[in-house]
Amino acid sequence: MPGRLDGKVALITGGGSGIGRATAVLFAAEGARAVVVVDRNGDGAQATATAIADAAPACAVDVSVADVTDTGAPATTVAGTLDTHGGLDVVLTAAGLSVGQTLADTTPAEWEQVFTVNVTGTYLWLRAAIPPMVEQGSGSIITIASQLAINGGRANTAYIASKGAVIAMTRTTALDLARTGVRVNSILPGATETPLLERSFGRLADPERARARSLARHPMGRFGKPEEIAQAALYLASDESSFTTGTEIRVDGGWISG
Repeated sequence: MPGRLDGKVALITGGGSGIGRATAVLFAAEGARAVVVVDRNGDGAQATATAIADAAPACAVDVSVADVTDTGAPATTVAGTLDTHGGLDVVLTAAGLSVGQTLADTTPAEWEQVFTVNVTGTYLWLRAAIPPMVEQGSGSIITIASQLAINGGRANTAYIASKGAVIAMTRTTALDLARTGVRVNSILPGATETPLLERSFGRLADPERARARSLARHPMGRFGKPEEIAQAALYLASDESSFTTGTEIRVDGGWISG
């Protein structure tokens, strides 16, 4: 049975854990001929490569140990992908950072760190991927934002503001590329069972109270799983979404603000 991504080449930042890992494995299982896993955690990236090999032995896997904020890494990695695999069809930017805290409690250094990873990191990888995609006349770019950027949340100002910037960047880039064959969309996950979520609870004075409060804002009564977010990414990466660009897909368990 053919896969939904047969023959495609995908590159995923933040691919060493969480949503990035789940998406990388799903893309491979759905027929991608190559997946490039980018993560600053080499052990995590290699664990993803092993999971891909188990799920889809025919899929080629490249591991790039790089920080998404390294200005030279995107061009080098994209060029290597083109040389090795002859194209680049899908880019998903899943790398992210959160430090928590209200605006008043966020230091300038923390603010800059979050925006550098979440916004500049997204910009750098999109900037490297767009020219070859435009040249081949096709491609799907998927950014990971957050439902918090739409509905808001408490004590996480830098993260929420940065994800709002990612949504705005996605929308305007989609318009700029609308007639090139390259589509650009965002996924807005609710709280998802990832290392990032665990760290966000762990830095609070009462992690269990914070967990319960977050659960209460999800009408489905649970957190999302990385594999559920990956399914939305699969749709956007596939040709099934050929008339979808500049939009956000919320995968958030019915999150309600307030």
